[in-house]
Amino acid sequence: MEAGEPIIIDGENAVLGRLASFAAKRALEGREVIIVNAEKVAVSGTKERILKDIMKRFKTRTLGSLEKSPVHYRRPDRYVRRAVRGMLPWKQAKGREAYKRVKVYMGVPSELEGKSTVKVRPEDSASKLKCPWVRIGDLAREIGGSSRR
Repeated sequence: MEAGEPIIIDGENAVLGRLASFAAKRALEGREVIIVNAEKVAVSGTKERILKDIMKRFKTRTLGSLEKSPVHYRRPDRYVRRAVRGMLPWKQAKGREAYKRVKVYMGVPSELEGKSTVKVRPEDSASKLKCPWVRIGDLAREIGGSSRR
């Protein structure tokens, strides 16, 4: 791979934290990062526990307007992009610039079909986890988001 061409990461059966750290590291190196199949990314833990944690964050406490309250994404592509942001040094200029180089898609866009994709680490796929896991697309449906394009 050349330094100028973007790196396309396939999110199918990838664990969210490992995918996010891999993508953040490549973005900090100055590469454009494209993540496809965001709805098929896995989060480790039981569905009930993950939903409980997510819904606890949805209880916004504001002293005035909802415009100042935190934003919690319900779409899988936005959820994955936000996880990548958590792995970047956001308060520094290099982190914000790296975040601009990250693009996340549900499914595979037509302009990226047929191009070679990279797996994070095939030996770290969700199917090899020893704990329960759930896909982000399923979580999005539960919290009221969309898991389709």
